Amino acid sequence: MAYDLESLCCRRAVRPPRIVLLGVEKIGKSTFAAGAPNPVFIPVTGEEGIDDLDVVSWESVRSFTDVIECISGLYSGKHDRETVVIDSASALEPIVWEETCKKNPDKHGNIPSSIEKVGGGYYKGYTEALTQWKQITDGLDALRNTRNMASIIIGHVRVKRFDDPAGPSYDQYQFDINEKATNLLYRWADAILFCNTKVAIKSEDVGFGKEKHVAVDISGGQRWLYTQKKPAHPGGGRGVYGRLPYELPLSWAAYQQAIANVVEQAG
Repeated sequence: MAYDLESLCCRRAVRPPRIVLLGVEKIGKSTFAAGAPNPVFIPVTGEEGIDDLDVVSWESVRSFTDVIECISGLYSGKHDRETVVIDSASALEPIVWEETCKKNPDKHGNIPSSIEKVGGGYYKGYTEALTQWKQITDGLDALRNTRNMASIIIGHVRVKRFDDPAGPSYDQYQFDINEKATNLLYRWADAILFCNTKVAIKSEDVGFGKEKHVAVDISGGQRWLYTQKKPAHPGGGRGVYGRLPYELPLSWAAYQQAIANVVEQAG
């Protein structure tokens, strides 16, 4: 193809999204993903989120090769699947580390016993592991480009203190995988979504001039999807996915309708 002035064009399209879906335990992340168009799950050993869901799925993968074979099968095989779901990155990370160790033997040909020892240590193993993570995201991108498939990578969160250089420190929910892998997946994703309930902090007098702070669910059992980043949690998106309402009910139907509304408003 010649990249000259005659090849210039203007196009607008909403492509199948690449989603990183995060949330607290048992909030309904897998159920949300199961609502996506014709999903197929790649469950990782240790996860049980789809046990009670009527979804198309492989047997739980146990190795990095298993994961790549699942993605390759979707790429080359005949099927009607429109969304691939990896459940979850949190359970997948040790498998990625194991593969990284195999790919990076020491000078004597011995396989490092842990990711911490890859390349002689000093955090080098986590950098090397990005090669394996990139292999996965490249495979998902190939599915998007050739099979028009969306991707959802589910992840768990942990509460960690964040030292804000512009203000006081505070606790926030963070992706519970290594920071380097987190940054790679965040850059890759079109949408970073966070799932939670709503809570309020209630103070109770316990006597002797002391108070106890208790978190109270004020959502009445409702679960919510947050599309934008706030100090307490991750979020955000590019293009259409960055213009969605901050808060939505935790359902794929509500999410898809919000996308359709933004597209319609944009004309």
